[in-house]
Amino acid sequence: MSVEPTFLPLLLAMALASFACRASGFWLMRFIPITPRLEAALKATPVAVMVGIVVPTAMRGQIPELIALGVVAVAMRLTGNDLIAALAGVATVAAWRVVA
Repeated sequence: MSVEPTFLPLLLAMALASFACRASGFWLMRFIPITPRLEAALKATPVAVMVGIVVPTAMRGQIPELIALGVVAVAMRLTGNDLIAALAGVATVAAWRVVA
């Protein structure tokens, strides 16, 4: 298996662009006063991102994904840890695809 000659430079460029966006965001936020409204918006952003990822998948209505959503809900209820819940959902879909 060979690697395209442009792959590694493009990968490095994308990694640098991603890092620059993240670092500049932290740097710029040093100059912006955090108001209660802004703080609430920043806290709500991860939930909005997760909804944007989950809803299209759930709307397709495929069985493994719907079962995984149930597993995520149960794991979240039992542990209160979103990382554990997400991993449980991914493991459920992966296990279903291996078995099916």
